[in-house]
Amino acid sequence: MGASVVKEAFSVDELPPEWEIEAVLAWHDDNARGAIGTLLEDIRHLRRQLALAEGVMSRGMARGWRPSYDRD
Repeated sequence: MGASVVKEAFSVDELPPEWEIEAVLAWHDDNARGAIGTLLEDIRHLRRQLALAEGVMSRGMARGWRPSYDRD
């Protein structure tokens, strides 16, 4: 399945889970290093966003809940 087919055929929310890896690789023209690099950049960006949200969020707003940077 070519990259253009994957890009046009599904939105991110509609993509079957078993096709996620193929879709990521297709988006990066089967460049695994490029795909991994992009995913790592996304992780860094989301961690910074989480840190910013934690900094501006009051404890009362979330009733003591604190965001976690790692999976449980």
